[in-house]
Amino acid sequence: MTVATPDMWAHTLETITTILSPHGPNGTYNANDFSIRFFLQIGLIILTCRVVGWLGQKFLAQPQVVGEMIAGVILGPSLLGLLFPDLQGAIFPKESRNVLYVGAQLGVGLYMFLVGCTFRADHFAQKGKSAAAVSLSGITVPFLMAVLITPWLLTVPGLFAEGISQVNATLFMGACIALTAFPMLARIINERGLANSSLGTLSLTAGAFDDAVSWCVLAIVLATFGGGPGIAVLAIGGGLLWTLFVVFAGKRLLAPLGRMVEERGEMSHTVLAITLIAFATSAFVMDAVGIHAIFGGFILGTVMPRGKFTEELKKKVEPLTVILLLPMFFTYSGLNTRLDMVNNLELLLIALAILAVSILAKFGACYAAARLTGEDNRTALGIGALMNSRGLMELIIINIGLQKGIIGPALFSMLVLMAIVTTVMASPLFEAVYGRKARESGELGALPDRAAD
Repeated sequence: MTVATPDMWAHTLETITTILSPHGPNGTYNANDFSIRFFLQIGLIILTCRVVGWLGQKFLAQPQVVGEMIAGVILGPSLLGLLFPDLQGAIFPKESRNVLYVGAQLGVGLYMFLVGCTFRADHFAQKGKSAAAVSLSGITVPFLMAVLITPWLLTVPGLFAEGISQVNATLFMGACIALTAFPMLARIINERGLANSSLGTLSLTAGAFDDAVSWCVLAIVLATFGGGPGIAVLAIGGGLLWTLFVVFAGKRLLAPLGRMVEERGEMSHTVLAITLIAFATSAFVMDAVGIHAIFGGFILGTVMPRGKFTEELKKKVEPLTVILLLPMFFTYSGLNTRLDMVNNLELLLIALAILAVSILAKFGACYAAARLTGEDNRTALGIGALMNSRGLMELIIINIGLQKGIIGPALFSMLVLMAIVTTVMASPLFEAVYGRKARESGELGALPDRAAD
């Protein structure tokens, strides 16, 4: 029998205290270090997202997804890193973020694939004119506002990269203001009971197109900023070709999967495997050409078989996607967010001006377009409220701008602030202008009680 000695206890204590330290050669992280952190990160991410989401639902009437977005920022340098920098750095070291990034892309891609599976083409056909008008004005007006404010922003040192052209700066700002949080919008629409409504389909369709245009504009900016014209050509041309292929050939190629599920009464592992292979292929193509994996997932989802196939797919894929994978997306973005960068009065005033311009451009333009195409005042206000949400898609695009040297940390932080405020205001504003009366009249069902989910 081995007797514990003081040296043994001391060595055990030292081992425990160095669990989160790098164990590779020369102080680097090895594969086991990443594995240990990954499981700790996942547990902490799920816990934080559920707790903050519950608090947001109970006290602020916010959907779970908004709580998850805020939870991602809490786990990053803006709060946890500010209060406990050593602890935050040990749990989420920079070297481990690539692992989270992959999980984040899988989560948001799968979620948008499921959203695409609920897309109602008949509603889009009924509201095609309104959707096109809302989308076009939701792009045009933000870019016009960017033309007005960008020359002023260029006079403030550090907001944009030194030497950037006014055209590139304007295009980037226009893309940021025009962006609608496509995944966030989809989640809000689902949680507000709008997934099968014409308003939800109209907003989601317009938001998808606006986001696609914003990504294409970003590709053009990256190309002219030093990436080369091939980036823009590949992104726009490749994305368009793949979309046309999926839309015109996908439904016919995938139809046998639907028949197999209908005949069997359930989805077999083989059918699920083929479905996930198709999803991964579509996400890969869109990511590889330079658009984004989420558009590949969404586009494929719109042509998947409906009925029993979709019911079975959601049963098997949605719980793991929503509870485990999607929170990784929010946390990864939160790890790159620094709200403490807006640290003086001048920058705060600029941040407030950007916020006001963004709300006026997106909410105002989409509301006006909906009214001009025949929507009643309440529906138009609801569309404007939903389209004004920017969420984590905004954080993705501005992270790219920061990493590529297009914008500086201060402007990045201002745009983060704009993204959070417009997203947090979306649900309560929607309920105030549309949802509450629609539920009272029976147009919409009662809000689902997700606090115990």
